[in-house]
Amino acid sequence: MPLEIVRNDITKMQVDVVVNAANTSLQMGGGVCGAIFRAAGAEQLREACNEIGQCPVGQAVITEGFQLPAKQIIHTVGPIWRDGSENEEALLRQCYKSSLVLASSNGCESIAFPLISTGIYGYPKEKALQVATSMISEFLLEHEMQVYIVVYDKKAFGLSEKLFTSIHQYIDEHYVEEQLIQFARKRLELREVLESQVTIQEASKGKPQKRRLEDLLGQLDESFSERLLRLIDEKKMTDVETYKKANIDRRLFSKIRNSRDYTPLKKTVIGFVIALELNLDETIDLLSKAGYTLSHSNKFDLIIKYFIEEENYNIHEINEALFAFDQVLLGA
Repeated sequence: MPLEIVRNDITKMQVDVVVNAANTSLQMGGGVCGAIFRAAGAEQLREACNEIGQCPVGQAVITEGFQLPAKQIIHTVGPIWRDGSENEEALLRQCYKSSLVLASSNGCESIAFPLISTGIYGYPKEKALQVATSMISEFLLEHEMQVYIVVYDKKAFGLSEKLFTSIHQYIDEHYVEEQLIQFARKRLELREVLESQVTIQEASKGKPQKRRLEDLLGQLDESFSERLLRLIDEKKMTDVETYKKANIDRRLFSKIRNSRDYTPLKKTVIGFVIALELNLDETIDLLSKAGYTLSHSNKFDLIIKYFIEEENYNIHEINEALFAFDQVLLGA
């Protein structure tokens, strides 16, 4: 998917370029910066940075990746957090923009970011994450690139405590234990068996009506692809606008558009639901076209229902919540 939050060591990311949270003198520091220097080869990277010399706050420079899996390293200097009144947000946004533009101009198709400025520079993690997802999503509306935000562990991840609590309460109130669901399913299956037996007995009293295969195939309902394209037209959205808002790449959308019988993954369908800002009934209808539904025995489903009922269609905020609850992220 174009933007993904992952829990990993950034020095191990298999991407074209990783981003280093650097200092203005481009020297080896602590945290992410120190880890990248050590993994790349401290002496080689130090020499490359010395040739460049300096990098102002908000700007970015690029070097070779040396011993990293990534081919290149972009070094960007984030702002030191004071109290939010010294242009910190604008400077942090500029860090992400400068890095993305530099990556694009160097032909990079994939890039991995840390949460810039959240270490010793003290930028609040929740605010930093909002800046990162906002700036990256703006860039992706105009460009094709695979972007990762890499966090080392959950302590480095800043989901709003208020949002986390609200979702947690919603899950607690609506979650149905799987055993109860299985019991209900068995009862339903038993009822269907009994009803089918009655139908067979009644049919045996008269001459059964044979249905031709051609007749059954002629009753095929609208496919997922057809329903999706119709919804895009009804919402007066373009294809590009839709797949970008759904956090889905162009190639997958092309496959869905050009294949009537293509069935995407559930998380991909939900991505389109969020992009098209469908209500709960419309969501269930679109899911059914791909053979899915929403269940109260699935935390992923409940989180999605929570955001739809709240009319919050910010896909990156939804993915932040899914990440916090160890669920699969939306998109392709």
